[in-house]
Amino acid sequence: MPGLIGKKVGMTSIFDDGKYVACTIIEMGPCYVTQLKTKEKDQYEAVQIAFDDKKEKNTTKPMQGHFSKAGLASPKRVVQEFDFNPAEYKLGQMIDASLFSVGDKVKVAGTSKGKGFQGVVKRHGFAGVGGQTHGQHNRGRHPGSVGACSYPARTFKGTRMGGRTGGDRVKISGLKVLRVDASKNLVVVSGCVPGANGSYVTIYK
Repeated sequence: MPGLIGKKVGMTSIFDDGKYVACTIIEMGPCYVTQLKTKEKDQYEAVQIAFDDKKEKNTTKPMQGHFSKAGLASPKRVVQEFDFNPAEYKLGQMIDASLFSVGDKVKVAGTSKGKGFQGVVKRHGFAGVGGQTHGQHNRGRHPGSVGACSYPARTFKGTRMGGRTGGDRVKISGLKVLRVDASKNLVVVSGCVPGANGSYVTIYK
């Protein structure tokens, strides 16, 4: 599953085949191959790539050596493995947005925006308990009953209640590549992508 590490730039909208389409701009690379994993040495095949420069003073000595071994001028911030064929790549090779072309169907994975502790209306789409008459007071956005009576005398696991919302790993499938600007390493995909502007995402073909 070829893929690449990128950074979400933001959303905009463009005309595509006469339709006004909401889309997301992603800065894809340049990424660099930092390790080739083979069955003989690592018991599986994969290609490790890295993205986005990082200050050397903020990088541990082992990771500095790891990046130097790949011939990179500066350490990288994000490192991830992909199911590439290691025989087709070499250490230090650059991979950029030219890996994708217009019309490709892709999946984009990222960490969704954290919303903090939220109630059931925002977290699960509950409608609340109804009106404010007949003795009800400040119950409009409350969950209502969550337990039973003397049996089973407890609340079942998995009951939808308030709690921490967002900050999860989310993958969106079926997005279409609308534009590719290899000179600026920008890819425009249809629809929305999880995460805030400036957050790291992974795009799979």
